[in-house]
Amino acid sequence: MSIDPRNWMWNEACAFIERAENLHRQPQLSDAPAASWIPPIDIFEDDDNVILMVALPGVAPDDLDIRMEDGTVVIRGRQRLPRLARRALIHRLEIPHGGFERRVHMPSGWGLTGRTEFRDGLLTLLFARQEI
Repeated sequence: MSIDPRNWMWNEACAFIERAENLHRQPQLSDAPAASWIPPIDIFEDDDNVILMVALPGVAPDDLDIRMEDGTVVIRGRQRLPRLARRALIHRLEIPHGGFERRVHMPSGWGLTGRTEFRDGLLTLLFARQEI
């Protein structure tokens, strides 16, 4: 009995894809601080302010750190995998989980006002012109 190479190659390719999908489905549960996703942002500017909005769905306020470093706002934190999913067989994992970090360089003369809001998974930071 001879093996048709086209079938063998197809079967190997399908097995490889299935192994890759299984690896992708398994979340990284380590507490390593490395960023694994980058949250999307919107930036608006009017005559007086720059408004930075960051989408952080499901992130708890306690898992969020915001700071200024040399003219760059750094937003870092962690989106934790829901407790019920930690022991479950995952069929699809599209919502980002794990550590994240977003850095946005601000033009000189703009500083964080301290007016921040974090509601419904949306972080809003207000920047104003600094007096020189």
